[in-house]
Amino acid sequence: MKKQKIEAHESSGNIFAELLLKSGIVIELHRLIRERGLTQVKAAKLLGITQPDLSRLLRGDFEAYSAERLMKMLTVFEHDIEIVMKPRRNAGERGRITFKSAAA
Repeated sequence: MKKQKIEAHESSGNIFAELLLKSGIVIELHRLIRERGLTQVKAAKLLGITQPDLSRLLRGDFEAYSAERLMKMLTVFEHDIEIVMKPRRNAGERGRITFKSAAA
């Protein structure tokens, strides 16, 4: 029997922050697809996934996708991804993860 390689990603420890980040990216993907008037078939082909997978993704079923992979999908639509780290204003508080679209 052939062993399958399972891809694992380390969690930040805050599942809600990760879900918020991923959902923000998916919302932006949906906006870009709609803005360009693409069908799901054409958009899926651009993104390198199947149409049923894109449909599930746009309906919020994105657990199988890492934030990195979703960000790479945004680059298909000629968008740069910029990650900025900065010190937290309130010392002693845990940092946070946010997603901001330049279009917003």
